[in-house]
Amino acid sequence: MTPPAEPTPPHGRQDWPVWAIPGLLTLAVTFAGIGHAQPWRDELATWSAATRTVPDLVRLAGTIDAATGPYYLLMHGWTALAGTSPTALRLPSALAMAGAAALTARLGARLAGPRAGLLAGLLLAVLPGTSRYGQEARPYALATLLAVLATLLLVGALRRPTWRRFTGYAVAVAALGLLHLIALTLLAAHALVVLLVTWSGPAAAGIAAPPGPTRPADSAAREAANPAPAGTRVLWRWLVALLPAAVLVAPLALAAGGQRGRQLDWVRLVRLDDLAALPGGLAQSGVVGGVLVGLAALGAGRLGRRALLPGAAVLLPVLLLLAAGTAVPLWVTRYLVFTVPFACLLAGAALAGVRLAPALAVVTLAGLLGLPDQAALRRTHEWPRTAPVDYAGVARIVADRQQPGDGIVYSPRDSWLFPDLGLAYHLGARRPRDVLVVRDQRQRADLWASECDRPAECLAGVDRVWLVVTGRRADPLAAVPGAKGDALRGAFTVRQVWPRPGLTVTLLTR
Repeated sequence: MTPPAEPTPPHGRQDWPVWAIPGLLTLAVTFAGIGHAQPWRDELATWSAATRTVPDLVRLAGTIDAATGPYYLLMHGWTALAGTSPTALRLPSALAMAGAAALTARLGARLAGPRAGLLAGLLLAVLPGTSRYGQEARPYALATLLAVLATLLLVGALRRPTWRRFTGYAVAVAALGLLHLIALTLLAAHALVVLLVTWSGPAAAGIAAPPGPTRPADSAAREAANPAPAGTRVLWRWLVALLPAAVLVAPLALAAGGQRGRQLDWVRLVRLDDLAALPGGLAQSGVVGGVLVGLAALGAGRLGRRALLPGAAVLLPVLLLLAAGTAVPLWVTRYLVFTVPFACLLAGAALAGVRLAPALAVVTLAGLLGLPDQAALRRTHEWPRTAPVDYAGVARIVADRQQPGDGIVYSPRDSWLFPDLGLAYHLGARRPRDVLVVRDQRQRADLWASECDRPAECLAGVDRVWLVVTGRRADPLAAVPGAKGDALRGAFTVRQVWPRPGLTVTLLTR
């Protein structure tokens, strides 16, 4: 196969459709049904953290979830302005994914040509995974945006290595690390490209500025007046650009490392079948993930050396997390969402090798294949989607039937399903008194509350108790362990049971 000619990206006002069309399409797709699925467990953690005071947020970061602390601080400011409805919580992620699609198109145009960039952005827009993480109040969409932005700024800085360009890159990398520590594995790909540029120049790394008559005359004049520094100076400037990220992220990484055993106690060591499931998990559709991998492989072959940066941006983070995950429980599919735009860039390069109409047909086909998953993720964000947790349904049952003086009890209290946060989100001040709590989440600087050591005494004076247990239970009262279960069984009888997906709510009377 004859390699394609070096791309000649458009300049000035003519290039806006390349990035604007994917950005607007992504915005439309992620806005569709953005508030339909109720917040799932991770989003409930975001809501709980973001609605605390700044001092409480700092204390929370010292106890658990330090790695997500900067995102919680960002969401604290956002929710103060926009509120805490599902749509409001998810809006920053939707905007970030739209920005990521636009920047993916721009990066693709610079590395592989305008058509490849446009198709890459369009493909990213129609992936179910883009909707999934663009409709989630978690930091993954913002990290995806910053990963593409940092890479785009690096390409510009390596082509014209000025301090101003490296300063923008430094800011993007620091923000990326603050929002998602694992996304800094992207720097392995950046390091590879920087070293190649240092040794052999931009052409060897596949990021050389394309020649062509469309390059503006003033741009050529500036480059002639400011020739590229020697290779070692490029390397030096890149290393200096990493210093702000190192200074800001190091304390965060140390704190997060100390919390890993508690924060990730639900994660197991990685297995080879996890790697096989990665494309489907990232795309949120097995068939669409397979299509993306196949197109990306074809695009890598077509691009040749220009596939180095996007290819490394996909493979190196995956391989690094895979290697770490064999020794430490770290492998979580969604942690690698930031690699998806680079796979789309390679896939866009493959599609750019055919006429535009067939290429757009392939993008449309990928979107159609993902429609069942698009519909499913708007019903629930839980994974697998066959195991939803209906916090809102339980909240409606309690709200419709509660009486003054009612209490509420949760079991288990330390569950990652956060049944207490789910009821607190949907009921607010209308929820019954949490009769066993002695220190709530804010007082503990945690995501879980502390309960009293003598449950029978704490239950004294309460005649009706709403018991919320995780899972579907035929006998919910029997499922409560320990002293709490003994106290409930000794003083209360079951009046009525309402099983809901993922939860069971029971009315107990004395």
